[in-house]
Amino acid sequence: MTETPRPGWGRILLIVGRLALAGVFLAAAYAKLHPQSGAPWTLGSVKTSLSMFALQVDSYQMLPPTAVDFVAKTLPPFELFLGLWLLTGVLLRMSSTLTTLLLGGFFGVMIRTYAMGLEVNCGCFGPGEHLGAKTLIREGSLLAVSLAVTIGAYIVARKKSAAPASAGAGVNLQHPSSVPND
Repeated sequence: MTETPRPGWGRILLIVGRLALAGVFLAAAYAKLHPQSGAPWTLGSVKTSLSMFALQVDSYQMLPPTAVDFVAKTLPPFELFLGLWLLTGVLLRMSSTLTTLLLGGFFGVMIRTYAMGLEVNCGCFGPGEHLGAKTLIREGSLLAVSLAVTIGAYIVARKKSAAPASAGAGVNLQHPSSVPND
């Protein structure tokens, strides 16, 4: 009787971390894309929401106006894509590495802005969220979870690639007694 191995705590935590990050990115994208003031979902209302997000991006005082517009229009759809990608678990090493890099960039920008003493809205989950110590703790925690998921994804991939090689290493394809003597 063969028993399929149960996933260990490491794999369970990897799945939970991946799903949590997916949820965060989906929520962040939704908050930036959803129409303001209860307006219906139309192309115009989404454009207005992205314009509001552009004001938050600009408040960080890091990008020229054309780059602000580009970031404001592409970041929320990219967050939506990344959230869905993490949700699927497909190519987890790649998606988690990209997530860690993105969250690392966000965290670096927030640390810089906080250190400069700028009073800005975070923009993480839509308008109205002040950048402060609480936001930095949350973003730092998300970065830590993302880093753990990335490391876990690489460890799982390494174990999977090593398993077939080690399973076949002890197999003797020709039994010594069956080798003819010359």
